Amino acid sequence: MTFFAAAALAAVTWYPAPDWVDQPDPVASVHAKKGGRIRFNGASAPESNNAYIDTSSYTSMMFSMMYLPLISTDSETLEFTPCVAKKWAVSDDWNEYTFVIDERATWSDGRPVSALDVKWTFDAIMDRKSNSGPYKTMLGGFESPEILDADSDRPLTVKFRKKGSTPRNWRDLMHCGTFWILPRHAFEGKDFNKLDFLGSPAGGPYMISKVDENVETVYSRVKTWWRKDLPSCRHVYNFDEIVMRYYAENENGFFALMKNMIDVYPVYSARLWVQSANGKAYDRNWILKRRVTNHEPVGYQGFAMNMRNFPFDDVRVRKAMAKLVDRVMMNRTMMYNEYFMQNSFYGDLYDEEHPCPNELVLFDSEGAAELLKEAGFSKNPETGVLEKDGRPFVFKFLTREQNNDKFLVHFKTALENLGIKMHIERKDFTSWMKDMDDFNFQMTWSAMGASIFRNPEIFWLSSEADRKTSGNYTGFRSEEVDRIIAAEKSMMTVAERNAAYREIDRLVSAEHPYAFLWNISAKRLIYWNKFGMPDTILSRYSNEEAVLSYWWFDADKDEELRDAQKRNAFLPKVPVEVDFDKKFKKAK
Repeated sequence: MTFFAAAALAAVTWYPAPDWVDQPDPVASVHAKKGGRIRFNGASAPESNNAYIDTSSYTSMMFSMMYLPLISTDSETLEFTPCVAKKWAVSDDWNEYTFVIDERATWSDGRPVSALDVKWTFDAIMDRKSNSGPYKTMLGGFESPEILDADSDRPLTVKFRKKGSTPRNWRDLMHCGTFWILPRHAFEGKDFNKLDFLGSPAGGPYMISKVDENVETVYSRVKTWWRKDLPSCRHVYNFDEIVMRYYAENENGFFALMKNMIDVYPVYSARLWVQSANGKAYDRNWILKRRVTNHEPVGYQGFAMNMRNFPFDDVRVRKAMAKLVDRVMMNRTMMYNEYFMQNSFYGDLYDEEHPCPNELVLFDSEGAAELLKEAGFSKNPETGVLEKDGRPFVFKFLTREQNNDKFLVHFKTALENLGIKMHIERKDFTSWMKDMDDFNFQMTWSAMGASIFRNPEIFWLSSEADRKTSGNYTGFRSEEVDRIIAAEKSMMTVAERNAAYREIDRLVSAEHPYAFLWNISAKRLIYWNKFGMPDTILSRYSNEEAVLSYWWFDADKDEELRDAQKRNAFLPKVPVEVDFDKKFKKAK
């Protein structure tokens, strides 16, 4: 039954469905063993281990292993599933959300989790003194939650109400149901911005057991974790210790792995992957290289054009710019052919069943010249510069990184060959961001990440085009896209929303607000050959965080590695390329 059908039958609709049963994680290996430790590249040292204060990706990754939300998402379907809450209800007007906490839920110190913890966490986040800005935004549409069974010795039921009357939006359930719940009894009365998590009770599978500031943080497995015996939690969270080692420069983590100071290093540099990750340890398979292709959401990057003003207010001009970026050559000569050419804002949503309809625009100087001619540009015989109605085609490219110059010089040459002048204006990040917030640019290099739960409103809603500090940098407007965005808010299934995103992608891409560049759809990992792991290496939608959830320390492999190093011997070879779909299908 769909959400809409169910909601029409009652004042509230309870989830999950009555026939829902917790299932084993299909990626987790039954061969996984508990024990051992893993030393992981933690990038730069966090300002705080509190992910409500420090919102970096690795801080959030580890915080989610210490504290749990009311509801979670299925690793395969991405539909919401029980977590701290065993069930939840949504009112027929989508303005109220009620959660009932699982009676089995406890903190690592044995104290029971209650609705009081939920309310305290919400209020602490929303306290004006708390530096929890992004989460204030996420939860700001709700009143402070109400405990419905406040007279109980252990209150378990909590209700969230939306403020005022706002349109239906499936994200409301996500916002009030997926923030991390903290133990009130441990942190009440303390400065939320300076909470000390060392030895503090946790609600997840790990807790902090050691902190060496700016060097490492050690997370120890909670062996009494209340969810450990649930089918979905078997054969996961296997390491007794996770050591996050910090390096001011990310590349230092690579050299730390070579010195056996860490065990796993996610590689984000094509140069490191191709040129540096080789030698004796790799040849003998003591260190392994794996490139995993799965369905983790892929962001996009390209040259963003300000469509509000001349000369980029004409789609033919914008498409011509895309035809003057020789990205295939740049990928081949400067990035070791490690990247694919983008033609989509939501590239990970396409597959054999849903092929991408967008045109793949590649370098074509003659085609660009023809488009510019159609747009009314002609060369001034005296200056050699293209003009339209007496206005020369001269623009500024706003950049914030000197490393981009090696790419921009090729683009600039291609422009000059057609009579277009581009001036490079370099600013620091703060100044660049201010110009972007004020839409004070003509063209810039922009890169956007992606998440499992997308929000196209931020980037493509017409009303955002003129709102300063919005994410609609290019000034994109489309009534048709606006209608889809409005409808998407009422789509409760992932399949419905993905279909809407693909249609938005088709419409936006056809307007060429960006001259697309390149991206990578695979996760590159190098690691010492002493771990067991699922055949898929990672899960369907994950990045390197899945290493900490699904891998395990293999004592036999560790002994074989040590022996091979002593004898200067070879270990068995494994394939570098791993296709999640093929491995998952074979495993099933």
